[in-house]
Amino acid sequence: MSTDRHAPRTGAGRKGLKNDALGMFSSVVMGLASTGPAYSLAATLGIIVVGVGLQAPIVTMLAFVPMLLVACAFRELNATNADCGTTFTWATRAFGPRAGWMGGWGLIVANIIVMVNLGDIAAAYGFRLVGLDHLADSRLWTTVVAIVWIAVLTAVCYVGIEFSAAVQRVLLCLEAAMLLMFAVAALVRVYTSPPPTAIHVSASWFNPFAVSSATALTSGILAGVFIYWGWDTAFSVNEETRDSTRVPGRAAVVSTVLLLVMYGLVSTSAQAFAGVGTSGIGLGNTRNSGDVLSGLGEAVFGSDGTGVLLSRLLILMVLTSALAAVQTTILPLARTVLSMAVHKALPSRFARVHRRFLTPTWATVGMGAASIALLILLTSFSQNVLADSVDSVGLAVAFQYGLTGFSCLWYHRKVLTRSARDLVLKGVLPALGGLIMLLLFLYATFFVYANPRYGTTSVDLPLIGPTGGVTVLGVGALLIGLVLLPVVTHGHATALKLQRSLLPRNLPPQTACDSASRYLPADSGSGVGGDWFDVIPLSGTRVGLVVGDVRGHGLRAAATMGRLRTGLRVLARLDLAPDEVLTRLDDLTEQTACERGAVHTLGPTRPHADEAMEVTCLYAVYDPVSGRCSLARAGTILPVVVAPDTGAADCPELPPGPPLGVGGLPYQSVEVQLAPGSLIALFTDGLLQAAEGHEAGLRLLAHVLADHGLPVKNLCDQAVATMLPGPVDDDATLLLTRTRMLDRSRLAQWELTADPAAVASVRTGSGKKLDDWGLDDLAFTTELIVSELVTNAIRYVGGPIQVRLIRDRTLICEVSDTGHTTPNLRHAASEDEGGRGLFIIAQMTHRWGTRYTPTGKIIWAEQTLPPPDDRKLPQPGH
Repeated sequence: MSTDRHAPRTGAGRKGLKNDALGMFSSVVMGLASTGPAYSLAATLGIIVVGVGLQAPIVTMLAFVPMLLVACAFRELNATNADCGTTFTWATRAFGPRAGWMGGWGLIVANIIVMVNLGDIAAAYGFRLVGLDHLADSRLWTTVVAIVWIAVLTAVCYVGIEFSAAVQRVLLCLEAAMLLMFAVAALVRVYTSPPPTAIHVSASWFNPFAVSSATALTSGILAGVFIYWGWDTAFSVNEETRDSTRVPGRAAVVSTVLLLVMYGLVSTSAQAFAGVGTSGIGLGNTRNSGDVLSGLGEAVFGSDGTGVLLSRLLILMVLTSALAAVQTTILPLARTVLSMAVHKALPSRFARVHRRFLTPTWATVGMGAASIALLILLTSFSQNVLADSVDSVGLAVAFQYGLTGFSCLWYHRKVLTRSARDLVLKGVLPALGGLIMLLLFLYATFFVYANPRYGTTSVDLPLIGPTGGVTVLGVGALLIGLVLLPVVTHGHATALKLQRSLLPRNLPPQTACDSASRYLPADSGSGVGGDWFDVIPLSGTRVGLVVGDVRGHGLRAAATMGRLRTGLRVLARLDLAPDEVLTRLDDLTEQTACERGAVHTLGPTRPHADEAMEVTCLYAVYDPVSGRCSLARAGTILPVVVAPDTGAADCPELPPGPPLGVGGLPYQSVEVQLAPGSLIALFTDGLLQAAEGHEAGLRLLAHVLADHGLPVKNLCDQAVATMLPGPVDDDATLLLTRTRMLDRSRLAQWELTADPAAVASVRTGSGKKLDDWGLDDLAFTTELIVSELVTNAIRYVGGPIQVRLIRDRTLICEVSDTGHTTPNLRHAASEDEGGRGLFIIAQMTHRWGTRYTPTGKIIWAEQTLPPPDDRKLPQPGH
């Protein structure tokens, strides 16, 4: 039996991950561990000092500002939609699938590259820890050990989120304690027994304006962004966190503040102890820039037994910090890939979740394998390329964080004026964070990293010339995502185009009602396709109203929807009752599924969700002559009816019916009497998806529709804006209809007995009525139609008989009787005595047909009205 299964749903908390696995403390630990504080300081503090000198502490702390601003964006977006896809999901909702794909791709690029570097660093530190420095400089052995580390930590993440969190709690507590011990010991030595390099802490260290140039300040802050990067892991595991809409936001803010304190303290103490000199243990020594802590350990703690132990522990903490960062990098990477696969931006195989561990299977293993492959590829070129790839991570991080900040602003743009808090936290701060990240990205890409003298590699690009390897690696990796963009978003664009082409472009005006509709497509390919609505003109001025939802998504769902909509229109024009229409539509659905080989059986085989088997549908027929509405449903869809006088909303009780294509109980029709001006709201479940539950959604919709005096188009816009203030996971459809009663002056009706003499009287009456309506040009054909139909009713059925003339956009003649036999149109042979009447009627009318009633049948015929200028105007007094 397979050990994994597809994630069941796309929504937040519905992907099959383990719920409530992490608390506040574990979330903070995840955020801190992902940054790898000890490793980040060891790898970047020297680089920052080389760039900005004594102002390294303030530059390190200044990088906290954009991090905090972006953390506000993450928190507000997470409170709205706690999806483990984070930037991918939120950018998709705000700007569409193209921006979402690039946001997700940026996160994938950053995480895979940093995993490669963390694995390489962990391998080198492991050798140094046991005194094998010569192996730490071997490209082959560091690559082999790095591969082993990545494979082991991938397996840890595969086993489960709770086990991963337990490992991180132990490692992080030891790491934080060791860094604090190092910082305190260094400061004590500075002021008690200082080494020759020591300098006292000065206020000038915290003056950013003392930095020599804007270029140096920018490169320093960008390096600082790298050491803070990783706190957003608390959001990537949000679907596995208790109170997923609040705890990750709090954990992220706490994580960044703790990092600010930790980085400020360690950078200040290290600089005070070692100085910024370019020799020895000085932080400006480029030979130590990739690892400043291992060289400082023995100098700070001493060379005696305890000192050696503590210095070795410091190296061990850098090693475990790198390993912890590898593990907590796999977690958000796998969950982002899972979310992208669930939303159809990546192959569906990556959407599989382990049945026991409740972790992404292919996403976790696949990303670990991708990291190993990239590690082998980069090290096969040179160690210099691998070193430059570290700086390129900062570009991907700045891109991802900047996009998230702007996504928060755009996503919440409609609610920014609601309160000062919303304006600041949802608009100003995220936008400022996004702007800072954008400026850092552009400045670093074109003015810092593009310099061929920056870093260890350069590339001679066509038409551009020599360019720094960091820019080539960082921007090149993002451009690969741009190249893949058309392929990835093609399915969404095609499904949406097909979906829109199959829906009615405009609703035709009807005498029976005034209607308006809205269709909101989902923000990604996983939600597009399947919803439809329709307004179908029927005989006798009646109108058919329908909404439906194919439960699958994508091209198959849209195509299935098109077939069902066409089939329903055909069945409706046969004047079948709503329950009969759904019964026959169910047969069509089952037949369609059988043709694809996706049919429910007694065996274990069941159709995939994308096979579009289950269909919910609500079909209603409203008669403006009687004011009665007949409804039947398949599935859970219910209408909302708003009274015209009080504005009170009610959901008529409809007998439950199974979704189309499933089979089960028969469908049943229910008739309700509607007052003129009643408002009927038909909608799919997608309209309620933003509410806290189905009942809460119905209450909110009823509240919006209480303002029933508005024109239906305005009311439709108001309802959609209130129910779905932002982009949505699933398609949503709303059809609003305000009923009318037919003006009695446009209706003539006669009750007849089965007496041949009645034919003459009804002919006379119909002729007079047409004269009153100014339609005497149609008198001859109308009298012929009435005579033929009434004569047939008397001859073949008997009484009682009813005749109705309705003046609408056409002239409608209806003859009802108690018979249940449908007349057939045929060509009469020359020797036949009958069979010519219906043929003559068919030739003289626009269309004709039969519909059944509880007491018999109605034969109707419609004639096209002459142009208004050709009609005889009624005389005064008529």
